[in-house]
Amino acid sequence: MSLTRKLILLITSTVFFITLIAAGWGFYVSDHQLEELFDAELAQSTRIVQGLVEHLSSTQSIEQISHTLEKTLQLPDSAYQGDEEENEILPDGAGHKYERKLAFEVWSPDLEPILDTLRANDSQGLERGFGWQEVAGYQWRTFTLEDPATGFWIRTAQREDVRDELSQEIALGNVLPFLIVLPVLALAVLVSIQVGFQPLRKLEKPVRNMAPENIHPLDDRQAPKEVAGLVQAVNGLLRRLNQALERERRFSADAAHELRTPLTALRLNLEKVYENDPEQYGDLIQSVDRMVHLVEQMLLLNRVDSGADFTPEYHNLSAIVEQSIADVAPLALKKDIDPVLQDDAGQALVCCHSALINTLMRSLLANAIQYSPEHTSIETHLKPSGEGYHITVCDQGPGIPAEARERALSRFVRLDQRLGGGAGLGLAIARRIAELHGGQLTLSDRPDGNPGLCVSIWLPARATFRRKQA
Repeated sequence: MSLTRKLILLITSTVFFITLIAAGWGFYVSDHQLEELFDAELAQSTRIVQGLVEHLSSTQSIEQISHTLEKTLQLPDSAYQGDEEENEILPDGAGHKYERKLAFEVWSPDLEPILDTLRANDSQGLERGFGWQEVAGYQWRTFTLEDPATGFWIRTAQREDVRDELSQEIALGNVLPFLIVLPVLALAVLVSIQVGFQPLRKLEKPVRNMAPENIHPLDDRQAPKEVAGLVQAVNGLLRRLNQALERERRFSADAAHELRTPLTALRLNLEKVYENDPEQYGDLIQSVDRMVHLVEQMLLLNRVDSGADFTPEYHNLSAIVEQSIADVAPLALKKDIDPVLQDDAGQALVCCHSALINTLMRSLLANAIQYSPEHTSIETHLKPSGEGYHITVCDQGPGIPAEARERALSRFVRLDQRLGGGAGLGLAIARRIAELHGGQLTLSDRPDGNPGLCVSIWLPARATFRRKQA
């Protein structure tokens, strides 16, 4: 898992759980406070009715008080018609639907009911303060008091469902902003982490694109303070690696130069004695030829790796490919192999170093001839591709398994020592020349499904040489 994804998951999960805890706590506190507010409102309503009863008792009889309270506190029967939850406002503006969920009860000093909109069972007597009553399948929150001045008992009740509905709606309204802002916060965390890791991505790109022949230190000025030490350590490692590669290149070049002269002299001496005893010295001359070829390949590879001053010019790629096929024709005739060229490009002008491209093609064609059975063919296809040209060389040899192809492109690697007599540098040199021109070299199976290997090279028409930086 990437560090970015891990941080996003950790931060968003932490924020999510903290937000949920805060939202839950906020909901609980809001709901609890609203319940207390409703209880206070219930007690206040009871005291208002108490004041009304106290005022009426000074001027009216019990029957008149009952009549006045019914007109004042009890909804008419017409207001109870229809669907109870259909409209908030009752018909003809008679009131609000929540009035049906409020109830009032008044008793005289001798506990005779004067007003009873709750119709609760009070057979066990009246108790002062808050309580609960179950009426018609609903729970009612009640507050009861006795007026010490008049002796009247007053009770106000609220149905539990309306209390829960109102308190939960208000509490949810307080919590809802937390839930709405959560995805926005998660998106902000994602963007912030992406922006915060941008300097690391800038450091990653040069490392990802760095080639062995072009090793250079990273720009530690772009590194955040937290990874500055790591960048400096990586730069130290890159410098040591570059020095080791330089020593390796110098050793290979020096060894190749030193071997060139004695090998040439050795071959001249062998040629003199070869005429007298061909059977004894024939194999020895072939071995010396292979060593000379290896030395030449090592020198060429060293020139390419060192970024020698190759001057690119526009050349006809079709002509270079045709010349390369002609150069390897004697090798093909020895095994009765037919080199076939399919040119769909015509005048394919490419900015390149013609000698290097010729070396690339001859190396690939010679490799294909070396591993192809006798009496077969090698197909070379040249065609336009994007802003460049595609060259494909397909043989009918044993091929290379997909898992071994990257290794086959490495230097001094021969997958099967029983086949051919090379040193394992042909494909490596070809790929390096393609990269030097800004192109690519890949290995694949034959498109027709037959045994064999296809080597594909893409070269841009306007190549910029990738030289080694100082």
